Amino acid sequence: MAEVTINGLIEGGKATGGAPFGPALGPLGVNVQKIIEEINAKTAAFEGIKIPVKVMVNAATKSYRIEVGSPPTSALILKELGLQKGAKGKEEVAGNITIEQVKKVAKAKELSIYGNSTESKVKQVLGTCKSMNVTVEGTDAREYLRKVASGEIRLQ
Repeated sequence: MAEVTINGLIEGGKATGGAPFGPALGPLGVNVQKIIEEINAKTAAFEGIKIPVKVMVNAATKSYRIEVGSPPTSALILKELGLQKGAKGKEEVAGNITIEQVKKVAKAKELSIYGNSTESKVKQVLGTCKSMNVTVEGTDAREYLRKVASGEIRLQ
């Protein structure tokens, strides 16, 4: 029998034996509770954010592996700001984020965003701030990015 993949979107740290995993895993004869506990441990850092999760089960050997996806950068920024939604228009500012919070988001997205340096990854998060109309250290994100590019602000 081939490997079976179950995909689900769950809130970080709050997977249950119910849908989407419980009903799909039960017939495969694996320990559903153990898998749910492992998913919750792996997603605990993303509490309050929906995370894509894949569980791959080899039905013959009952072995499994869990892959936790990465939430959108915008969701992590909103979490850092303590907001549910972003700005409603181009004139409205969604919030103000510190550069330390931007670095924290870049670290959380480390494996899923491109760039071979911390600085390039931070710049990508700053770009998302720009599109969300979030200010950085009280400065428009476009202006902050310009200052980083000119060397006026050092990210290290």
